[in-house]
Amino acid sequence: MAGWEVPIGAAIAFGAGAIGTAIAQSRIGPAGAGTVAENPELVGPMIILLAIPETLVILGFVVAAMIIFMI
Repeated sequence: MAGWEVPIGAAIAFGAGAIGTAIAQSRIGPAGAGTVAENPELVGPMIILLAIPETLVILGFVVAAMIIFMI
């Protein structure tokens, strides 16, 4: 029987990924806006660089799901 540790562990796994992504995107966003303002042809690479940290949230969700469903 699973106790309170399982949902807390899943919340930490997902929350840590979300906080890490927020910190990364808060620094990439303004730098990307300045770069695109000076050089408009770099829109594509900046969108990719802004999307890369989103994989951290997806990984946190997968780990949280594994924690919850592997009781």
